[in-house]
Amino acid sequence: MRVTVSGSPGSGTTTLAKYLATTHGFELISAGEMFRQLARERGMSLTEFGALAEKDVSIDAMIDARQKEVAARQDHIVVEGRLSGWMVEDADLKIWLHASIACRAKRIAERDGTDEYTARDLAIQREECEYTRYLHYYRIDIRDLSRYDLVLNSELWNPEELGAIVDVAIGALKKK
Repeated sequence: MRVTVSGSPGSGTTTLAKYLATTHGFELISAGEMFRQLARERGMSLTEFGALAEKDVSIDAMIDARQKEVAARQDHIVVEGRLSGWMVEDADLKIWLHASIACRAKRIAERDGTDEYTARDLAIQREECEYTRYLHYYRIDIRDLSRYDLVLNSELWNPEELGAIVDVAIGALKKK
């Protein structure tokens, strides 16, 4: 089974993907982690690295190609990333998580050790940067959620409850 988990920054995609990997024994591929690692390697913030990626298509192309390549070779995988639902076209289950900007800013601030106002501003900048890049590079409108099988508000449930909802969906798909 191939599962993708996508969503806006701070929506809980990494948390859900890790849950699914642990619970179902999936291999986990995280585009977000790849992006963060590349930023760290260059000594850049995510905002700075995002601005660089706006000018250099090879950054996104490398990460996206890696997602496609690994997912094509694996049958038991969860792929987490903003474009995963678009890049892993033959996924059995495509999930999009969303939450309010206030909720996401709080999560990001806690995760990154910053204040909520800064986290909110950076998240909005990052979303706009990604929206522009993906539309320009791939003609993908990441705000179009029609390709997702499940669109869940991660603000309503804690990680275990969210995982339980997805577990039911996976169980139903396995019966088909």
